[in-house]
Amino acid sequence: MADSAKDPKQFPLLRNLQFSPIKDKDEQFVLFWDPTGLSAEKLVVPLNYFYLLQHFDGEHSLDQIGAQYLKKFGEFFMPDRLEKLVADLDEKLFLEGERVEAAKRDAQTAYRLTPLRPAAFAGKSYEGDREKLKAQLEGFLSSREGPDFKPSANKGKRIKGIVAPHYELPMAGPIYAWAYKELWEAETPDLFVILGTCHAGLKNCFAVTDKDFETPLGIVPVNREVLDRFRQKGGELFFEEDSSHRNEHSIEFQLPFLQHTVGSTKPMTILPVLCAFPPACLIDPALRPAAERVGTFISLLTSAMAESGKEACVIASAELAHIGMRYGDSAPPTDFSFHRCMQTDLEMLKTVEELNGDAFAQFIHKEEDRRRISGFSAIYTLLKLIQAEKGQVLRYDRSVTDQFNSTVTYASMAFF
Repeated sequence: MADSAKDPKQFPLLRNLQFSPIKDKDEQFVLFWDPTGLSAEKLVVPLNYFYLLQHFDGEHSLDQIGAQYLKKFGEFFMPDRLEKLVADLDEKLFLEGERVEAAKRDAQTAYRLTPLRPAAFAGKSYEGDREKLKAQLEGFLSSREGPDFKPSANKGKRIKGIVAPHYELPMAGPIYAWAYKELWEAETPDLFVILGTCHAGLKNCFAVTDKDFETPLGIVPVNREVLDRFRQKGGELFFEEDSSHRNEHSIEFQLPFLQHTVGSTKPMTILPVLCAFPPACLIDPALRPAAERVGTFISLLTSAMAESGKEACVIASAELAHIGMRYGDSAPPTDFSFHRCMQTDLEMLKTVEELNGDAFAQFIHKEEDRRRISGFSAIYTLLKLIQAEKGQVLRYDRSVTDQFNSTVTYASMAFF
Protein backbone atom coordinates (compact mmCIF):
# COMPACT_ATOMS: atom_id res chain seq x y z
CA MET A 1 0.00 0.00 0.00
CA ALA A 2 1.37 3.41 -0.96
CA ASP A 3 2.31 5.78 1.83
CA SER A 4 -0.44 8.40 1.84
CA ALA A 5 2.03 10.93 3.22
CA LYS A 6 3.69 10.86 -0.19
CA ASP A 7 0.46 11.38 -2.10
CA PRO A 8 0.70 14.97 -3.46
CA LYS A 9 -3.08 15.16 -3.76
CA GLN A 10 -3.40 14.66 0.00
CA PHE A 11 -0.19 16.43 1.07
CA PRO A 12 0.14 19.22 -1.52
CA LEU A 13 3.49 20.98 -1.88
CA LEU A 14 3.51 24.45 -3.41
CA ARG A 15 6.42 25.12 -5.75
CA ASN A 16 8.99 27.86 -5.13
CA LEU A 17 6.70 30.60 -6.43
CA GLN A 18 7.07 34.34 -6.09
CA PHE A 19 4.25 36.41 -4.68
CA SER A 20 3.30 40.01 -4.06
CA PRO A 21 0.52 41.66 -2.03
CA ILE A 22 -1.79 43.83 -4.14
CA LYS A 23 -4.60 46.17 -3.19
CA ASP A 24 -7.86 46.88 -5.01
CA LYS A 25 -9.73 49.72 -3.28
CA ASP A 26 -10.11 48.50 0.31
CA GLU A 27 -9.52 44.82 -0.45
CA GLN A 28 -6.15 43.11 -0.24
CA PHE A 29 -5.06 40.12 -2.34
CA VAL A 30 -1.88 38.18 -3.09
CA LEU A 31 -0.55 37.59 -6.60
CA PHE A 32 1.45 34.40 -7.30
CA TRP A 33 3.60 33.60 -10.33
CA ASP A 34 6.30 31.16 -11.39
CA PRO A 35 9.79 32.72 -11.71
CA THR A 36 11.02 29.83 -13.88
CA GLY A 37 8.44 30.52 -16.56
CA LEU A 38 7.44 26.85 -16.54
CA SER A 39 3.92 28.08 -15.86
CA ALA A 40 2.76 31.26 -17.56
CA GLU A 41 -0.25 31.46 -15.25
CA LYS A 42 -0.88 34.17 -12.66
CA LEU A 43 -2.95 33.49 -9.55
CA VAL A 44 -4.68 36.16 -7.47
CA VAL A 45 -6.11 34.97 -4.14
CA PRO A 46 -7.78 36.65 -1.15
CA LEU A 47 -6.00 36.62 2.19
CA ASN A 48 -7.90 33.61 3.55
CA TYR A 49 -6.66 31.53 0.58
CA PHE A 50 -3.16 32.89 1.12
CA TYR A 51 -3.32 31.53 4.66
CA LEU A 52 -4.33 28.13 3.28
CA LEU A 53 -1.50 28.10 0.75
CA GLN A 54 1.09 28.68 3.47
CA HIS A 55 0.22 25.16 4.69
CA PHE A 56 0.82 23.59 1.25
CA ASP A 57 4.25 22.43 2.42
CA GLY A 58 4.06 18.69 1.77
CA GLU A 59 3.77 18.06 5.52
CA HIS A 60 0.14 19.02 6.15
CA SER A 61 -2.68 16.78 4.90
CA LEU A 62 -5.86 18.27 3.46
CA ASP A 63 -7.65 17.38 6.70
CA GLN A 64 -4.99 19.17 8.74
CA ILE A 65 -5.11 22.20 6.44
CA GLY A 66 -8.90 22.34 6.85
CA ALA A 67 -8.52 22.13 10.62
CA GLN A 68 -5.99 24.99 10.62
CA TYR A 69 -8.40 27.08 8.57
CA LEU A 70 -11.24 26.39 11.01
CA LYS A 71 -9.03 27.35 13.94
CA LYS A 72 -7.94 30.59 12.25
CA PHE A 73 -11.24 31.81 10.78
CA GLY A 74 -13.89 29.96 12.79
CA GLU A 75 -15.53 28.47 9.72
CA PHE A 76 -15.21 25.30 7.66
CA PHE A 77 -13.41 25.27 4.32
CA MET A 78 -15.38 22.48 2.68
CA PRO A 79 -13.31 19.44 1.58
CA ASP A 80 -14.64 19.55 -1.99
CA ARG A 81 -13.51 23.20 -2.30
CA LEU A 82 -10.07 22.29 -0.96
CA GLU A 83 -9.76 19.38 -3.39
CA LYS A 84 -10.78 21.66 -6.25
CA LEU A 85 -8.14 24.20 -5.17
CA VAL A 86 -5.49 21.47 -5.23
CA ALA A 87 -6.63 20.33 -8.70
CA ASP A 88 -6.59 23.90 -10.04
CA LEU A 89 -3.11 24.56 -8.68
CA ASP A 90 -1.87 21.29 -10.13
CA GLU A 91 -3.36 22.23 -13.50
CA LYS A 92 -1.51 25.57 -13.37
CA LEU A 93 1.79 23.75 -12.58
CA PHE A 94 1.97 25.46 -9.20
CA LEU A 95 2.32 22.22 -7.19
CA GLU A 96 5.23 19.80 -7.07
CA GLY A 97 4.35 16.48 -8.65
CA GLU A 98 4.49 14.40 -11.80
CA ARG A 99 2.77 17.02 -13.95
CA VAL A 100 5.48 19.55 -13.09
CA GLU A 101 8.28 17.01 -13.54
CA ALA A 102 6.99 16.19 -17.02
CA ALA A 103 6.77 19.90 -17.86
CA LYS A 104 10.36 20.37 -16.67
CA ARG A 105 11.56 17.52 -18.91
CA ASP A 106 9.74 19.00 -21.88
CA ALA A 107 11.14 22.47 -21.20
CA GLN A 108 14.67 21.15 -20.90
CA THR A 109 14.37 19.19 -24.15
CA ALA A 110 12.98 22.24 -25.96
CA TYR A 111 15.72 24.49 -24.56
CA ARG A 112 18.49 22.15 -25.63
CA LEU A 113 17.07 21.98 -29.15
CA THR A 114 17.08 25.76 -29.58
CA PRO A 115 20.08 27.17 -31.51
CA LEU A 116 20.55 30.02 -29.01
CA ARG A 117 19.03 31.60 -25.93
CA PRO A 118 16.56 34.20 -27.26
CA ALA A 119 15.97 37.61 -25.70
CA ALA A 120 13.09 36.67 -23.40
CA PHE A 121 12.56 40.15 -21.94
CA ALA A 122 13.20 42.46 -24.91
CA GLY A 123 10.20 44.68 -25.49
CA LYS A 124 9.02 44.00 -21.92
CA SER A 125 11.74 45.02 -19.48
CA TYR A 126 13.77 47.08 -21.95
CA GLU A 127 13.43 48.37 -25.51
CA GLY A 128 13.05 45.62 -28.11
CA ASP A 129 14.08 47.75 -31.10
CA ARG A 130 17.81 48.04 -31.78
CA GLU A 131 17.95 51.82 -32.22
CA LYS A 132 15.52 52.54 -29.40
CA LEU A 133 17.58 50.30 -27.11
CA LYS A 134 20.77 52.18 -27.97
CA ALA A 135 19.01 55.46 -27.16
CA GLN A 136 17.71 53.98 -23.89
CA LEU A 137 21.21 52.91 -22.85
CA GLU A 138 22.67 56.31 -23.75
CA GLY A 139 19.92 57.90 -21.69
CA PHE A 140 20.94 55.87 -18.64
CA LEU A 141 24.57 56.96 -19.01
CA SER A 142 23.65 60.66 -19.32
CA SER A 143 20.76 60.81 -16.85
CA ARG A 144 20.89 62.86 -13.66
CA GLU A 145 21.17 59.67 -11.56
CA GLY A 146 23.80 58.17 -13.87
CA PRO A 147 27.57 58.69 -13.91
CA ASP A 148 28.91 62.08 -14.91
CA PHE A 149 31.14 62.53 -17.93
CA LYS A 150 34.36 63.14 -16.03
CA PRO A 151 36.92 60.39 -16.69
CA SER A 152 37.08 57.71 -14.02
CA ALA A 153 40.07 57.70 -11.68
CA ASN A 154 40.62 54.15 -12.92
CA LYS A 155 40.53 55.00 -16.63
CA GLY A 156 42.93 52.82 -18.62
CA LYS A 157 43.53 50.34 -15.78
CA ARG A 158 42.94 46.62 -16.17
CA ILE A 159 39.50 45.94 -14.71
CA LYS A 160 38.92 42.62 -12.94
CA GLY A 161 35.19 42.69 -12.32
CA ILE A 162 32.02 44.64 -11.69
CA VAL A 163 28.81 44.21 -9.72
CA ALA A 164 25.64 45.59 -11.33
CA PRO A 165 21.94 45.33 -10.41
CA HIS A 166 19.49 43.07 -12.20
CA TYR A 167 16.42 45.12 -11.41
CA GLU A 168 14.15 46.35 -14.23
CA LEU A 169 16.17 48.60 -16.53
CA PRO A 170 13.74 51.55 -16.75
CA MET A 171 14.08 52.03 -12.98
CA ALA A 172 17.65 50.89 -12.24
CA GLY A 173 19.33 51.64 -15.60
CA PRO A 174 21.30 54.66 -14.33
CA ILE A 175 22.76 52.52 -11.53
CA TYR A 176 23.89 49.85 -14.02
CA ALA A 177 25.50 52.72 -15.96
CA TRP A 178 27.90 53.51 -13.12
CA ALA A 179 29.48 50.05 -13.39
CA TYR A 180 29.47 49.96 -17.18
CA LYS A 181 31.08 53.39 -17.49
CA GLU A 182 34.02 51.96 -15.51
CA LEU A 183 34.07 49.00 -17.89
CA TRP A 184 33.90 51.32 -20.90
CA GLU A 185 36.90 53.38 -19.78
CA ALA A 186 39.03 50.53 -18.45
CA GLU A 187 41.25 48.07 -20.26
CA THR A 188 39.19 44.90 -20.62
CA PRO A 189 39.88 41.35 -21.79
CA ASP A 190 37.61 39.88 -24.48
CA LEU A 191 36.12 37.20 -22.18
CA PHE A 192 33.42 37.99 -19.61
CA VAL A 193 32.19 35.56 -16.98
CA ILE A 194 28.63 36.67 -16.22
CA LEU A 195 27.35 35.40 -12.89
CA GLY A 196 23.58 35.70 -12.75
CA THR A 197 21.36 35.21 -9.73
CA CYS A 198 18.96 32.28 -10.24
CA HIS A 199 15.73 33.35 -8.55
CA ALA A 200 14.12 29.91 -8.82
CA GLY A 201 16.98 28.15 -6.99
CA LEU A 202 19.37 25.44 -8.17
CA LYS A 203 20.05 21.92 -6.94
CA ASN A 204 23.72 22.06 -7.98
CA CYS A 205 24.41 25.67 -6.88
CA PHE A 206 25.45 26.64 -10.43
CA ALA A 207 23.94 26.24 -13.89
CA VAL A 208 26.14 26.78 -16.95
CA THR A 209 24.79 26.96 -20.49
CA ASP A 210 26.60 26.66 -23.81
CA LYS A 211 23.97 28.68 -25.70
CA ASP A 212 24.87 31.93 -27.41
CA PHE A 213 22.64 34.77 -26.20
CA GLU A 214 20.54 36.99 -28.45
CA THR A 215 19.54 40.60 -27.74
CA PRO A 216 18.19 43.37 -30.01
CA LEU A 217 21.83 44.47 -30.41
CA GLY A 218 22.89 41.11 -31.87
CA ILE A 219 24.22 37.74 -30.76
CA VAL A 220 26.70 37.38 -27.90
CA PRO A 221 28.71 34.15 -28.37
CA VAL A 222 29.83 31.91 -25.54
CA ASN A 223 33.49 30.92 -25.32
CA ARG A 224 33.31 27.27 -26.35
CA GLU A 225 37.01 26.63 -25.80
CA VAL A 226 36.79 27.43 -22.09
CA LEU A 227 33.45 25.63 -21.72
CA ASP A 228 34.88 22.50 -23.37
CA ARG A 229 37.87 22.53 -21.01
CA PHE A 230 35.51 23.04 -18.06
CA ARG A 231 33.45 20.03 -19.17
CA GLN A 232 36.50 17.84 -19.70
CA LYS A 233 37.75 18.59 -16.19
CA GLY A 234 34.51 17.27 -14.67
CA GLY A 235 32.15 20.21 -14.98
CA GLU A 236 29.33 18.30 -16.73
CA LEU A 237 27.33 18.31 -13.48
CA PHE A 238 26.94 22.07 -13.76
CA PHE A 239 25.24 21.83 -17.18
CA GLU A 240 22.41 19.66 -15.83
CA GLU A 241 20.18 22.63 -15.00
CA ASP A 242 20.99 24.64 -18.12
CA SER A 243 17.30 25.18 -18.93
CA SER A 244 17.18 27.47 -15.86
CA HIS A 245 18.57 30.12 -18.22
CA ARG A 246 15.41 29.99 -20.34
CA ASN A 247 13.40 32.49 -18.33
CA GLU A 248 15.94 33.99 -15.89
CA HIS A 249 16.53 37.69 -16.50
CA SER A 250 19.66 38.38 -14.46
CA ILE A 251 22.18 37.59 -17.22
CA GLU A 252 20.07 38.94 -20.07
CA PHE A 253 19.79 42.36 -18.39
CA GLN A 254 23.60 42.76 -18.40
CA LEU A 255 24.09 42.00 -22.07
CA PRO A 256 22.78 45.19 -23.71
CA PHE A 257 25.07 47.27 -21.47
CA LEU A 258 28.02 44.98 -22.23
CA GLN A 259 27.33 45.08 -25.98
CA HIS A 260 26.89 48.85 -25.98
CA THR A 261 30.12 49.52 -24.12
CA VAL A 262 32.75 46.84 -24.79
CA GLY A 263 31.06 45.05 -27.69
CA SER A 264 30.77 48.21 -29.77
CA THR A 265 34.58 48.42 -30.05
CA LYS A 266 35.80 44.81 -30.21
CA PRO A 267 34.71 41.15 -30.39
CA MET A 268 33.95 39.47 -27.08
CA THR A 269 32.71 36.16 -25.67
CA ILE A 270 30.92 35.24 -22.47
CA LEU A 271 30.59 32.41 -19.97
CA PRO A 272 26.98 32.53 -18.72
CA VAL A 273 26.59 31.07 -15.21
CA LEU A 274 23.56 31.15 -12.91
CA CYS A 275 24.25 30.92 -9.17
CA ALA A 276 22.07 30.02 -6.18
CA PHE A 277 23.36 28.99 -2.75
CA PRO A 278 22.98 30.50 0.73
CA PRO A 279 25.76 31.88 2.94
CA ALA A 280 24.88 29.21 5.50
CA CYS A 281 26.22 26.43 3.27
CA LEU A 282 29.73 27.86 3.70
CA ILE A 283 29.42 27.93 7.49
CA ASP A 284 27.03 25.21 8.67
CA PRO A 285 28.64 21.71 8.64
CA ALA A 286 25.21 20.19 7.94
CA LEU A 287 25.26 21.91 4.53
CA ARG A 288 28.77 20.76 3.62
CA PRO A 289 27.75 19.03 0.35
CA ALA A 290 26.60 22.36 -1.08
CA ALA A 291 29.83 24.06 0.06
CA GLU A 292 31.83 21.30 -1.65
CA ARG A 293 29.92 21.85 -4.91
CA VAL A 294 30.67 25.58 -4.70
CA GLY A 295 34.36 24.88 -4.15
CA THR A 296 34.46 22.35 -6.97
CA PHE A 297 32.85 24.73 -9.45
CA ILE A 298 35.22 27.59 -8.62
CA SER A 299 38.25 25.31 -8.83
CA LEU A 300 37.23 23.78 -12.18
CA LEU A 301 36.42 27.11 -13.79
CA THR A 302 39.61 28.74 -12.54
CA SER A 303 41.65 25.83 -13.89
CA ALA A 304 39.86 25.79 -17.26
CA MET A 305 40.46 29.50 -17.79
CA ALA A 306 44.10 29.24 -16.73
CA GLU A 307 44.78 26.36 -19.13
CA SER A 308 43.12 28.23 -21.99
CA GLY A 309 45.36 31.23 -21.35
CA LYS A 310 42.24 33.40 -21.20
CA GLU A 311 41.96 36.30 -18.81
CA ALA A 312 38.41 37.26 -17.91
CA CYS A 313 36.48 40.11 -16.41
CA VAL A 314 33.78 38.84 -14.04
CA ILE A 315 30.34 40.45 -13.88
CA ALA A 316 28.08 39.69 -10.90
CA SER A 317 24.42 40.44 -11.57
CA ALA A 318 23.05 40.95 -8.08
CA GLU A 319 20.51 42.69 -5.90
CA LEU A 320 20.95 43.23 -2.17
CA ALA A 321 18.22 43.53 0.48
CA HIS A 322 14.53 42.70 -0.02
CA ILE A 323 12.37 44.20 2.72
CA GLY A 324 8.63 44.58 3.14
CA MET A 325 5.45 42.52 2.94
CA ARG A 326 6.17 41.23 -0.56
CA TYR A 327 9.24 39.47 0.82
CA GLY A 328 7.70 38.07 3.98
CA ASP A 329 7.88 40.91 6.51
CA SER A 330 4.75 41.49 8.57
CA ALA A 331 4.58 45.24 7.87
CA PRO A 332 5.75 47.75 5.24
CA PRO A 333 9.18 49.33 5.74
CA THR A 334 9.32 52.79 7.29
CA ASP A 335 11.79 55.54 6.45
CA PHE A 336 13.69 54.59 9.59
CA SER A 337 13.83 50.88 8.74
CA PHE A 338 14.97 51.65 5.20
CA HIS A 339 17.79 53.93 6.38
CA ARG A 340 18.86 51.28 8.88
CA CYS A 341 18.84 48.74 6.04
CA MET A 342 20.94 51.09 3.88
CA GLN A 343 23.52 51.51 6.64
CA THR A 344 23.67 47.73 7.08
CA ASP A 345 24.03 47.21 3.32
CA LEU A 346 26.95 49.62 3.11
CA GLU A 347 28.62 48.02 6.13
CA MET A 348 28.17 44.61 4.46
CA LEU A 349 29.61 45.90 1.18
CA LYS A 350 32.80 46.94 2.96
CA THR A 351 33.66 43.21 3.15
CA VAL A 352 33.14 43.03 -0.61
CA GLU A 353 35.30 46.09 -1.24
CA GLU A 354 37.97 44.33 0.84
CA LEU A 355 37.62 41.22 -1.39
CA ASN A 356 36.78 39.08 1.64
CA GLY A 357 34.17 36.58 0.48
CA ASP A 358 34.22 34.62 3.73
CA ALA A 359 33.57 37.76 5.80
CA PHE A 360 30.74 38.63 3.38
CA ALA A 361 29.16 35.22 4.03
CA GLN A 362 29.66 35.55 7.80
CA PHE A 363 28.05 39.00 7.83
CA ILE A 364 24.83 37.76 6.20
CA HIS A 365 24.79 34.54 8.23
CA LYS A 366 25.20 36.46 11.48
CA GLU A 367 22.08 38.51 10.79
CA GLU A 368 20.30 35.25 9.74
CA ASP A 369 19.74 36.75 6.27
CA ARG A 370 16.79 38.70 7.65
CA ARG A 371 17.09 41.18 4.79
CA ARG A 372 17.17 38.47 2.11
CA ILE A 373 20.35 39.32 0.20
CA SER A 374 19.51 37.70 -3.14
CA GLY A 375 22.81 38.47 -4.86
CA PHE A 376 25.05 36.75 -2.32
CA SER A 377 25.98 33.73 -4.46
CA ALA A 378 26.95 35.77 -7.53
CA ILE A 379 29.02 38.31 -5.56
CA TYR A 380 30.72 35.62 -3.47
CA THR A 381 31.67 33.67 -6.60
CA LEU A 382 33.06 36.83 -8.21
CA LEU A 383 35.27 37.42 -5.16
CA LYS A 384 36.62 33.88 -5.38
CA LEU A 385 37.33 34.09 -9.13
CA ILE A 386 39.07 37.46 -9.43
CA GLN A 387 42.57 38.51 -8.47
CA ALA A 388 42.13 42.19 -7.65
CA GLU A 389 43.74 44.76 -5.37
CA LYS A 390 40.64 46.71 -4.40
CA GLY A 391 36.90 47.05 -4.83
CA GLN A 392 34.79 50.18 -4.76
CA VAL A 393 31.09 50.92 -4.32
CA LEU A 394 30.24 53.33 -7.11
CA ARG A 395 26.55 53.94 -6.47
CA TYR A 396 23.82 52.60 -4.19
CA ASP A 397 20.06 52.93 -4.63
CA ARG A 398 16.70 51.23 -4.15
CA SER A 399 13.39 50.64 -5.90
CA VAL A 400 9.91 50.31 -4.40
CA THR A 401 8.27 47.18 -5.79
CA ASP A 402 4.60 47.30 -4.76
CA GLN A 403 1.75 49.34 -3.28
CA PHE A 404 2.98 48.53 0.23
CA ASN A 405 6.41 50.16 -0.10
CA SER A 406 8.28 46.84 -0.33
CA THR A 407 11.83 47.72 -1.30
CA VAL A 408 14.79 46.21 -3.16
CA THR A 409 18.28 47.68 -2.76
CA TYR A 410 21.20 47.36 -5.15
CA ALA A 411 24.61 48.78 -5.92
CA SER A 412 27.18 49.11 -8.67
CA MET A 413 30.78 48.21 -7.86
CA ALA A 414 34.10 47.90 -9.69
CA PHE A 415 37.24 45.88 -8.93
CA PHE A 416 40.77 46.66 -10.13
